[in-house]
Amino acid sequence: MFLDNRQVAMDSVMEALADSLDYFQDNLERLRPSLRDTLKPLYEARSKDTKELQRLAKRHLKLMPRDADVERDDYLWLWSRLKSFVGNDSEVLVGELLEQERVLMQALATLYTHPMPDAIEPVIERCWKGCRELIRELYRLQRKKTR
Repeated sequence: MFLDNRQVAMDSVMEALADSLDYFQDNLERLRPSLRDTLKPLYEARSKDTKELQRLAKRHLKLMPRDADVERDDYLWLWSRLKSFVGNDSEVLVGELLEQERVLMQALATLYTHPMPDAIEPVIERCWKGCRELIRELYRLQRKKTR
């Protein structure tokens, strides 16, 4: 079955959400406790919204969740660890988390060009706002480290 453009856009958002959550979870032990405490509530809210969006996409768009790309996840984790050998581990992670947010914002922007069922709109809006909040927090953390 081929996906229409609207389904493809939603699938891209769900993939970006899942990737960001997986990356955060895979790297929790590498974050300083203060960073972890700051970011964890934001990712917990994202996890709830992601589950809700998956449920609604299945119901309203007939979109089934796909399996994670394990090889890609492993590559990103390994690449991050290698970069940490030459730089500060927390700084590397904050930069990579910020890049994940940029990917998600691009996917959300594309999704916003398609009409969505009314039930899905508030969840997309929460994802957008949550992404903006994470970006602000990650920038704040980056600037704090450079001072």
